[in-house]
Amino acid sequence: MILKTHPSARVDLKRSSGGVFEITVDGRLAYSKKATGQFPTDEQVQSTLG
Repeated sequence: MILKTHPSARVDLKRSSGGVFEITVDGRLAYSKKATGQFPTDEQVQSTLG
């Protein structure tokens, strides 16, 4: 989904535990499932990319 709208984006998956899901953009935390307690919607993921 991210690469469809942002083909030059670098997308990495880092293994974790405990249900942690975080999105970082240019080194800054843009979304944290750990902080919100909710998995992001497609719209929330897109909004993190600007």
